[in-house]
Amino acid sequence: MLLKNEKIIKEWTDYNNHLNVAFYVHIFDIAADVMLDNFLMGGISAQKDKKTTFVAEMHTIYYKEIRLGEEVETYLTYIDHDKKRIHYRLSMFHKEKKYLAATNEVISLYVDLNKRKVVEFDSDRLKAMDEFIKKSSPKFDTNKLIFVNKLKKL
Repeated sequence: MLLKNEKIIKEWTDYNNHLNVAFYVHIFDIAADVMLDNFLMGGISAQKDKKTTFVAEMHTIYYKEIRLGEEVETYLTYIDHDKKRIHYRLSMFHKEKKYLAATNEVISLYVDLNKRKVVEFDSDRLKAMDEFIKKSSPKFDTNKLIFVNKLKKL
């Protein structure tokens, strides 16, 4: 699932004239918000239902640099979940040259903002994730996942 396109701006680069580490994570975070909206857990859910996700763990791998003015595409390339956690990986590709620039693997917790506590996913959220997983799992990239044993599957 293509989540977001971004063009690298000067404010995101460092003295090496390439994308600064913090802004790789920034781009991944913006893309994750698009993904969460698709699964009914993003900003609208946080405001309306007072439920969303909090990142618990993150692992980022940098493969190749991205420079000022270049464009990247960020894709959801893996997702799974248990009752309270979502495990996903986003992959950032150079838009023109098509190389993998970085990946961001995440474990997030589903949180009730009124209680500030982790809760089980609502059935509509589970359904949205499960339908996407069923349709897309043959295309998932499971190579080098490090959080695969973090979910508590029954």
